[in-house]
Parts: sequence; structure tokens; C-alpha cells
Amino acid sequence: MSLRVTFVAAARSSPLLAERFEDDRPLDQAGWDEVQRVAGGLLLLAVAELRYCSPTPRSRATGDALGYAPLVQPALRDCDMGRWRGLTLGEAMAREPEAVDAWLADPRATPHGGESLLAFISRVGGWLDTRPVEDGGRVVAVAEPSVIRAALVYALKAPPSTYWNIDVRPLSTTTVTGRAGRWNLRFDGASAQPSRA
Repeated sequence: MSLRVTFVAAARSSPLLAERFEDDRPLDQAGWDEVQRVAGGLLLLAVAELRYCSPTPRSRATGDALGYAPLVQPALRDCDMGRWRGLTLGEAMAREPEAVDAWLADPRATPHGGESLLAFISRVGGWLDTRPVEDGGRVVAVAEPSVIRAALVYALKAPPSTYWNIDVRPLSTTTVTGRAGRWNLRFDGASAQPSRA
């Protein structure tokens, strides 16, 4: 028996350089516009038997705008960044450069007082491994890009440092197939990307 889990990256609520740790801001107008531009290509995912989302406002709003009516999953929350919550990487670096360097270099480090990268990857992977498996079952999950990166590192059994080398674009789709402990990355052709017009 195998399961097909398609992750949809939440629409962005700010420019990339203004992204904040554990960002809980809702979608801005540009995010809503992006969702409307790509909705047609993502509507077919609404046929999934199970539809989930991260608890962030933009993940919930993206899922609702795409017609998924997703169930919020606390295990799909962003990494707990402790005292860095709400800061950009640049702001954290300006305040605590050595702590940020330690966090980027060691997946077990928690200089911010929150969750380590390794614990985050394990939490998201645990969620993936506990999805109900039915032959041919389909799941869609709207999540923050960081959550999708963690899921991919876990699914591929890649070293935690791989997390920093995965780029997940807003409203892109990523699919893994398999079951607990045995996941494969699946490429389905062209993904629904927001237009740059």
C-alpha cells in the first residue's frame, strides 16, 4: 500500500528578504493575487481524500482560497524559533551573529531557545509517517516552505544540512509517495507557478 502526499507551498505574505521566523501575518494583496493566478492549476488537488494545512494564517487562507477546506495540523507548524520569533534572518544576525552561525552549522543547536532543526525535521517527518495509508490514497497539505523543506529532508533520508539547499517557491507543489519510513520524491511535470507579469 502506498500514499501520495502533495505539499502546496503557501502564498507569500511579504517579499523574500522580509520573511520572518514563524511569520504569522495573513496574506497580503500580492499573495491573494498570486493564488488567483494559479488556482486553476491547483484545483484538481481538491479531490484528495485528506486535506490539511499548517496553522499559519497564510497557509489556511491559501488552502481555503484553493477550495481545499483544509484541516489545521499543529504538527505542520513552522520551527519554534524561540526568542528569534518574528525576526528576519538579518535582524537575528545583527543581534546575535555567533548564535546564528552556530544554528546554521549545527542541526542540534538551539541558541534561540526554541526547536533545533533536527527536532523540526523529525516532527514533520513523524506527521508524514502517521498519515493513514490506503492503496492509492491521496493527501494534500498546504504548508509553509520551511515545513516542506523539512518533509523532503526526512522523506529522502538526507543529511539535515540539506535543508538549507532546498528552495520551495510560493504556490509550488511537491509530491512524495510511499508509506512510513519509505518515501520517494515524485516529479509530475510542470508545476503551477505564479506568473511574474
